[in-house]
Amino acid sequence: MICVGNFTVGGAGKTPTVLALAALLVKDGVRPHILTRGYGGSERGPLRVDPARHGADAVGDEALLLARAAPTWLCRDRPAGAAAAASAGADLLLMDDGMQTPGLAKDFCIAVVDGGAGFGNGRLLPAGPLREPLAYGLRRAHALVLVGVDREGALAALGPHGLPVIQASLAPGDEVRALRERRVVAFAGIGRPEKFFETLVENGCNVIARHAFADHHRYKPKEIAAIVDYAKERDAVPVTTEKDHARLPPDARATVRTLSVTLVWRDPGALQSLLAPLVTRCRRG
Repeated sequence: MICVGNFTVGGAGKTPTVLALAALLVKDGVRPHILTRGYGGSERGPLRVDPARHGADAVGDEALLLARAAPTWLCRDRPAGAAAAASAGADLLLMDDGMQTPGLAKDFCIAVVDGGAGFGNGRLLPAGPLREPLAYGLRRAHALVLVGVDREGALAALGPHGLPVIQASLAPGDEVRALRERRVVAFAGIGRPEKFFETLVENGCNVIARHAFADHHRYKPKEIAAIVDYAKERDAVPVTTEKDHARLPPDARATVRTLSVTLVWRDPGALQSLLAPLVTRCRRG
């Protein structure tokens, strides 16, 4: 099992990392199945996610995105989900989040760090963003994925642990071309909405309004109607993330544009080398 987690609360980039890692494993001839808690959904599982049948209210927004990349199991009980995935033919389990969750043996733990936020003030919740003392988490991690430029000294904070660091960045989807030089009303309910807003600005969008909501916010029809009306009055385009779009009221989805992002490895071979022993075992199994 590969576990992709982080040391802080929200916004590090775990979901794009899992998606990119699943693509890399498939390319290497492995059949990964993804385990997720389905945060924000009502189902408890184990349940294989089907985007054609399930909505965000049932399985959460992240599960819908992950299911596009590989078979995905919603499971509040991680061992039960792992057993279901193994019975369904998984070569390897890829767990979205769970570094702080006991109950399953993990062969390889990848900690994702947002270069723009780092480890914040270095304090534990609620005084800071850390889920656990950094030293504890670093002892369990086998590698660190740094997303974006290290603006907050995250690498320096690693100290003597000497973890391999895989550099990565988030690249916007092709739909950004149609948004360049357009007036945009941006909204997002993710871990760090400002990261989404920055991506739009960096790619030439004229962001005239920004609306930040809580992570996994469930949008009400009147909230979206207000944003869409505001944009229409100003000849602007309402834009949100893929995760947010999955949580929009069905009738509102056609009125809002989506900007996807993809995690791009600076050196895919570096990660493949780290995972090679595990991938080889999966092929033999």
